[in-house]
Amino acid sequence: MVALCEFRATPPSAILAAALAKQGLTHQATTADPRLPGVNALLLASRWPLRRVLARRAPREPARFLLAEVTAPTPFTLGAMHVPNRDTGRKWPFLDAVLRLAEAWAHGPAVLIGDTNSGRPGLDEAPTCRAGFNAGEGGWIDGLERAGWRDGFRHLEGETRAYTWYSPNAGNGFRLDQAFLNGDLLPALGTVRYEWGRRHPRAAARPDIPADEAQRSPLSTSRGGFLCTPP
Repeated sequence: MVALCEFRATPPSAILAAALAKQGLTHQATTADPRLPGVNALLLASRWPLRRVLARRAPREPARFLLAEVTAPTPFTLGAMHVPNRDTGRKWPFLDAVLRLAEAWAHGPAVLIGDTNSGRPGLDEAPTCRAGFNAGEGGWIDGLERAGWRDGFRHLEGETRAYTWYSPNAGNGFRLDQAFLNGDLLPALGTVRYEWGRRHPRAAARPDIPADEAQRSPLSTSRGGFLCTPP
C-alpha cells in the first residue's frame, strides 16, 4: 500500500502511477484533476481493491484529503492528507477537521497518513531550529492521541529524532510526515522507518519536482519515506 503527496495530473506523475501498477499496486485512487495539472494532489496505490469514502467531517479540500477502504486480508481504512502551510490561512481549519473526524471515528481499523506540516515543538525539529512548530501543531497531535490515534513512529521509537525534511545549509530539520493509527489497527504495526532516496540528476528539470527536492526524501508521503510493516 502506497500513499503519495504532491502527486499531480502531469505526465511524470502518470509514469509514476504506471510504475507502481507494474509492481502489483494496480488498484489506485487519486485526487488529481486533469483540468488543474499544476495542483498538488494525492495518490493511493494498493494490491487490494480500494473504495473511496466520503466523510462529512473530512477537510473541505478535495485535492488534499483522500479517504478509502482497503479490502486487504484484514480490511482497514486509510486517510491520506497533505496539510496546507500556515501562510495559506487554511492550515488550522484543515487540522481541526481531521481531529473532528478522528474523534468521531467508529468504523474499525484505520490510519491517517501524510505530510501534516506539523510536529511536536522541541522533539520533531532540530535543536538548532529557531522558528519551528508551535503549540497549536503540538496540541493537534496531542488531541489525536487523546482520541486514541497514535503516531506510529513515536509508538515504537519513543523520542528518537528523525527528520523528513532537512536543510544542511541552514542546519534545520523537521519531521513533517506521520502515520496515526487508531486502537483497532495499532496491534498490527510491526516496524516503522523513514527512508531517504537519492536525488535524480535531472530532477530539477522535471516540471513536477520542486527545485529544492534535493533536500527531500521521495516516499509514500510528500517528503519523508514512511514505511509501516506488520509484525
